[in-house]
Amino acid sequence: MTSRMAPIHPGEHLADYLEDYKLTQYALAKALHVSPRRIQEITRGDRSITPDTALRLGRYFGTTARFWLNLQADYDLDCAKLTLGKRLVQEVKPRKDIPREVA
Repeated sequence: MTSRMAPIHPGEHLADYLEDYKLTQYALAKALHVSPRRIQEITRGDRSITPDTALRLGRYFGTTARFWLNLQADYDLDCAKLTLGKRLVQEVKPRKDIPREVA
């Protein structure tokens, strides 16, 4: 039996950044010109990182917006895979005449 890790919400990564740079959620919110509630909800895993937030985080931390959006997209995809599970394999049959990507 294989054990799957739970998807990691991008808010956990953001919380790591806050810890690493010794920032409070309030200080980050002020620096990004967003509400403290937005940062709090993201770090709790209750809110997604939007393109607006990703642009602000990227500029502030010297990363790219795509970095933050990719964290969100990966999380969303992992959650969808867990939700659909085997049902996807049963419900959606691949076309046989389309070459498959090599995994």
